[in-house]
Amino acid sequence: MAAAGPTGSRSGALCRLLLLTLTILTFASDACKNVTLRVPSKLDAEKFIGRVDLEECFKSANQIYSTDPDFQILKDGSVYTTNAILLSSEKRSFTILLFNTENQEENKIVVLLEHQTKVLKKRHSKENVLRRSKRRWAPIPCSMLENSLGPFPLLLQQVQSDTAQNYTIYYSIRGPGVDQEPLNLFYVERDTGNLYCTRPVDREQYESFELVAFATTPDGYTPELPLPLLIKIEDENDNYPIFTETTYIFTVSENCKVGSTVGQVCATDKDEPDTMHTRLRYSIIGQVPASPTLFSMHPTTGVITTTSSQLDRELIDKYQLKIKVQDMDGQYFGLQTTSTCVINIEDVNDNMPTFTRASYVTSVEENTADVEILRVSVEDKDLVNTANWRANYTILKGNENGNFKIVTDPKTNEGVLCVVKPLNYEEKQQVTLQIGVVNEAPYSREASSRSTMSTVTVTVNVKNQDEGPECSPPTQTVRIKENAPVGTKSNGYKAYDPETRGSSGIRYKKLNDPKGWVIVDENSGSIQVFRNLDREAETIRNGIYNITVLASDQAGRTCTGTLGIILEDVNDNGPFIPKQTVVICKPVMSSVEIVAVDPDEPIHGPPFDFSLESSDSEVQKMWRLEKINDTAARLSYRNDPPIGSYVIPIRVTDRLGQARTTALNVKLCDCITENDCTLRVSPRIGNGEIKLGKWAILAILLGIGLLFCILFTLVCGVSGAPKQPKVFPDDLAQQNLIVSNTEAPGDDKVYSTNSFTTHAVGTSATQGACGTMGSGVKNGGQETIEMVKGGHQTSECCRVAGHHHTLDSCRGGHVETDNCQYMYSEWHNYTQPRLCEKVHLCNQDENHQHAQDYVLMYNYEGRGSVAGSVGCCSERQEEDGLEFLNHLEPKFRTLAEVCIKR
Repeated sequence: MAAAGPTGSRSGALCRLLLLTLTILTFASDACKNVTLRVPSKLDAEKFIGRVDLEECFKSANQIYSTDPDFQILKDGSVYTTNAILLSSEKRSFTILLFNTENQEENKIVVLLEHQTKVLKKRHSKENVLRRSKRRWAPIPCSMLENSLGPFPLLLQQVQSDTAQNYTIYYSIRGPGVDQEPLNLFYVERDTGNLYCTRPVDREQYESFELVAFATTPDGYTPELPLPLLIKIEDENDNYPIFTETTYIFTVSENCKVGSTVGQVCATDKDEPDTMHTRLRYSIIGQVPASPTLFSMHPTTGVITTTSSQLDRELIDKYQLKIKVQDMDGQYFGLQTTSTCVINIEDVNDNMPTFTRASYVTSVEENTADVEILRVSVEDKDLVNTANWRANYTILKGNENGNFKIVTDPKTNEGVLCVVKPLNYEEKQQVTLQIGVVNEAPYSREASSRSTMSTVTVTVNVKNQDEGPECSPPTQTVRIKENAPVGTKSNGYKAYDPETRGSSGIRYKKLNDPKGWVIVDENSGSIQVFRNLDREAETIRNGIYNITVLASDQAGRTCTGTLGIILEDVNDNGPFIPKQTVVICKPVMSSVEIVAVDPDEPIHGPPFDFSLESSDSEVQKMWRLEKINDTAARLSYRNDPPIGSYVIPIRVTDRLGQARTTALNVKLCDCITENDCTLRVSPRIGNGEIKLGKWAILAILLGIGLLFCILFTLVCGVSGAPKQPKVFPDDLAQQNLIVSNTEAPGDDKVYSTNSFTTHAVGTSATQGACGTMGSGVKNGGQETIEMVKGGHQTSECCRVAGHHHTLDSCRGGHVETDNCQYMYSEWHNYTQPRLCEKVHLCNQDENHQHAQDYVLMYNYEGRGSVAGSVGCCSERQEEDGLEFLNHLEPKFRTLAEVCIKR
């Protein structure tokens, strides 16, 4: 047992030692990697010296401590000095403690500070081959702190190649900072590969440098590919955040809700983005006036909001804030800048206008209008000369007759009370008005809930005025029967004194009596009939005859009134037929309707009785009269009377027996429409015989002579004129009688048109293309027109049948009579373009230039001609252009009728 005791104790000690070793190894495995930072020997206070990756070590840490009080660690791992430090030795270390308060976990990182002046000593190539460890030729991460204090040249890193074990290697670099701008910033030692920087670098100017390293043997052999080297410039917090504006100006409405946005400020920082150097914090550091504090600023967005709803423009209309922005997330050692923010309080209509007095008293004379009688004033605390301040006045009570109006003086904001309609002292001696006032802009909810409209009472005293007679009502009426005997008296116009309400002492005078029918009594204003009154006179409207009367008092004051004499109707007019000439077109109608009218009132008018008033028995046999309704009858003929004009007396009697006979002129003719009958029928007496006057006979003789002259000219033209190409003239329809056949078939007559010729100037080909219109012979209703086309003669046929013309095409020198019919417009459309084409070529010289007197085309001058086009090639708007035949004078119509066979 004694031997076992020491053995057991040694075994237990060994177990405890193994357990402690395992614990130490376990803890060591969980520990984070050590970090080495190269720093100058002298460090200033609040100086950035490097960054440690904390998340790689302990992601859930919420508390960070440094074991060395000379150093401070931020949340992003940035390491800053808190005091100025002078490194006495080449190395110094401290520990970063990471702690999680929730699960009580802890971890740490050891930070080793190395002095940058340590430089690798040069070694001979053989020693390097024997002693150096094997390295790889690959990109090596490298960085340097901007604005570094040195000392310079500053060692950055060493570049080495594995081929240095077998060769003597020389190192060199190229790129920006070496042989490119900025020149000579970096260099490398040829034998050792140590990379140096010669001067400080500003990261805001150069964020990084991409160099290329080369490894070559003395004889120029390159055993390695070029090595890219990236040198990143570590940011230093050397730039102050700057506000985008030196002074911000914002506007916010008064009485706005808590949390209302006033505006947003913004600042920029040139340091490296997404680092503590550019993490900005905004704050308000001062307010004028200082109390009460009404605004707050979001620390990260810079948005300014209200913290109270008691903003009152009427108390303070402007606030000035001093604002600050600081980087390093607002840490006390961060860089900061200040600016100014001016907040203007915008006015809202939260103050209602109030009258300065409770009541007003004023006066005005009666019969006075368009005068100012009073001004009322109000007080309003809102912003002057805005819609919230300007007042609108309203008369709430007392102005039922519209005698007053009130307007606002835009300069003083006063209410101006005016009289727009005269007051009458005899009707009312005092008027009490109630006036209210509001603003142009609507009230805010707060003002509407706590206030009501301000009102004031205005008493207006009416002053009496000595005034003249009053014509009231201005229009008065009396009733008198028409055709009343001369001397008949009746009441007239009455004026009165408004003060005495009587008519004594007033004199009357007639100002206007259009027909002079009445006399006005000077003292009483009554009227007396001077001439017969006629209700049916032309100037009488609705049976009322108006006269104008002037009334005056002893002082000469006057007024004017109108007396309307209502003329009571008397049955003194018989009914008559206003349309005394009627037309009966015999082929299409056998009767005509006649309508009678009575100028008297309807009580003395229809129903009417119609009768034939004639002693001639022939009229009774030939005509028959039938009543259609109360005011119309139908007149029809019997026994087929001859065409002519007849005078038929018709008697019309009203309901009370008043009668009147009208001599009705009836035209009986062979026509389709009344207009056609009036143009073609010759006047006849009642028995139908035709009588021609001396002028008609003379017109017939002249027409016959004119026909002989035309025939003689045509015959002579055929015999004496040389053979030339012949075409239709442009005005063929205007120089010759055209058989229209509008009433009856045409007769067989021969017309010659061979004398109408037109000479074409140009080549033979042109003449051939133009063609020639030859003679035409009308035979048996068929007219032949000869034409020359292309140098040989052809003939085309045209048959006249009613309104239709036929144009038969004849080819090959023989005549074809296909009896194909064409309208006159088709004949015109066929000939007109060819004539126009040849006329266009007329009067041209050898160079195809028109003569100086040739009618030329002109450009559009702003508006079209009222008369329309007069050119030869103008488009015809009518089908046949024969409407002029309907408007010939009687002499020419007689001549036309002689030439037409009925």
